[in-house]
Amino acid sequence: MLRYDTAMKYFLEQKEENEKRTKENIEKYRKGDCVLDIGDNYSPNAKVVIRQTNHEFKFGCNLFMLDELETDEKNRIYREKFPELFNLATLPFYWQTVEPEEGKFRFDKDCEKIYRRPSIDLCMDYCKEKGIEPKCHCLNYDEFTPLWARNLEVDELKKKLETRFKQISERYSKDIPSFEVTNETLRASHYSKFFMEDDFLEWSYLTADKYFHNNKLIINDYNIWDPTDNNRNYYYMQIERLLRNGIKHLDTIGMQFHCFFPLEKEEEQAKQKFNPRRLYDLFDLFYRFGKEEQITEMTIPARSCGEEDERVQADLTENLYRVMFSHPSMNAIIYWNFVDGYCYRAEPGDMTAGENVYHGGFLRFDMSEKPVYKQLKKLINEEWHTSLVCTPVNGKVSFRGFYGDYEAEIIDNNKKNVVTFSNKKQ
Repeated sequence: MLRYDTAMKYFLEQKEENEKRTKENIEKYRKGDCVLDIGDNYSPNAKVVIRQTNHEFKFGCNLFMLDELETDEKNRIYREKFPELFNLATLPFYWQTVEPEEGKFRFDKDCEKIYRRPSIDLCMDYCKEKGIEPKCHCLNYDEFTPLWARNLEVDELKKKLETRFKQISERYSKDIPSFEVTNETLRASHYSKFFMEDDFLEWSYLTADKYFHNNKLIINDYNIWDPTDNNRNYYYMQIERLLRNGIKHLDTIGMQFHCFFPLEKEEEQAKQKFNPRRLYDLFDLFYRFGKEEQITEMTIPARSCGEEDERVQADLTENLYRVMFSHPSMNAIIYWNFVDGYCYRAEPGDMTAGENVYHGGFLRFDMSEKPVYKQLKKLINEEWHTSLVCTPVNGKVSFRGFYGDYEAEIIDNNKKNVVTFSNKKQ
């Protein structure tokens, strides 16, 4: 059996059912009727060209390789291609690399370089330039507690963490809408004494609420499948406990979707990860909380540069995006590594180590576009994009389009006027 048939088995088997559901849901949940009042100072021959300029839904990726590549040309391509797909960027707020030495911070653009950890200010400037929304990852991630803080007693570590929250809030809370508070807490291993305390989660969210009261707060984990798809799911029970313990400021449930498993496990893994019905059941389960959901970290492996493997990656990713985009709870899909060969726990270009082995990027190591890049670009910028020409009636233009930002070019008697507006989900 070809790998394509194994990986795409459930999408192929459920093709008619899944296409019907995603099409109907996208029309229902991602589009809305819009009326634009342009006034009555135009002739009967006036035309209005409507163009969508941005999605309300967030299509994102981590920005960990901004200006981190080994040549100016690669860095130029990275900067140019990133906004062709993404309107959100995950920024590396890891405590270990933001404050590698106590009191010495790496916020400024001219700070010392650390691989895969560009400075926050550099990222912020790029996001502002390109109209990309920045996102914080992550305020309290135990694995990246800095070495100087790992042996601190719990009360002392809490003081250091609260100082960190306060400093980040003062510097960035007005410009970054959403902050991941905790990440990967359903694990046995730990790096600080605080992690094993009963109040690790509750303290983190209460303290985040104190300093990020006007921002969206996100919980994030990779154990979204364990052990069931009912309310005895570990992650579900963790969130349920937080809410029962009085945590009111928790806006978004983050779900990692890294497919880091060996090829021989693909048939088994496809039953849940590449199965439309299974995915809808999982998203429906967490939707019981009435919170937004977000795919926070996504990697779909090609496994090689081979033609079939890259086709598998492209078609899997496109079909998964359709399912995720169509679910009413979702507000973002964030891919993880944009370029092959620059992933976690591997040297640049070493495709035999770390996460590089999965060839999970949208661009190859030489920065050429993979099929997945081309298919997602067409999906987001063409199929899920509203562009039309309207004739105003009584000074108004009515249309149904994807939620997001727009510009309208009003053409009348060889004169043009451009106005901007938004079609927002109510």
